[in-house]
Amino acid sequence: MTQVTRLFGFNITRKPVKQVVLEAIAHQNISVVNTINPHSYIETKGDQEFRQALSESDVLIPDGSGICLASKLLNKVDLKKIAGADLFVETMNQLNIVSGSVFFLGSSENVLNLIKQRAAFDYPNVKLYALSPPYKESFSDTDLACFIESINKSSSDVLFVGLTAPKQEKLIHQIRSKVDVRMVSGIGAVFDFYAGTVVRPHPLWVKLHLEWFVRLIGEPKRLWRRNFVSTPLFLLEILVVKLGIKNFD
Repeated sequence: MTQVTRLFGFNITRKPVKQVVLEAIAHQNISVVNTINPHSYIETKGDQEFRQALSESDVLIPDGSGICLASKLLNKVDLKKIAGADLFVETMNQLNIVSGSVFFLGSSENVLNLIKQRAAFDYPNVKLYALSPPYKESFSDTDLACFIESINKSSSDVLFVGLTAPKQEKLIHQIRSKVDVRMVSGIGAVFDFYAGTVVRPHPLWVKLHLEWFVRLIGEPKRLWRRNFVSTPLFLLEILVVKLGIKNFD
């Protein structure tokens, strides 16, 4: 059985999250593990740099019920949703087993300190490093050099980048050949979820595929576009492909 499914021009993994993590951290070379959901897919249609960053990821995990629906309708392939939070928990569990280390790049000093405090209790065997980048639209070469130096100095096994998409994926694509880690992933809101500054919906809502609805109620200003613009456009993409009006590589 093939381990990926081709959907809208992207190779999306069919592997369970534990296999993804174990394979990534076992490699000596870097593995870029990114997420794709209906909103990020729609954004790539108008952002070639973002599309390239996702396309050149070593692993793309299906972070969104819409991606799983599209796979089932168009490819007759059942995918299990893997949220960024699932990837984070599995990675930290595996690092805790082997006494590994992780570097958090992103968010505020307050959020990073809360992450450190909680992780010290949840994953006592994991060494944790962190850096809060300057808040700006784009990073300079000096910024990037600082990030790379700090990451490499820590000798971390895993790098988590917590910026908003597509900023985090573009940053990863810029520095991937210069950072000495085994796995790097952009996990966005997971920084806030784990720190407790934003509460993730109850697992029941996740199981019912209604996590998006609860998050929309909590953050309508930030999430309205992905739910009222990207989601309808994504469903339209599924329809035109299903009807044979349009095909994707």
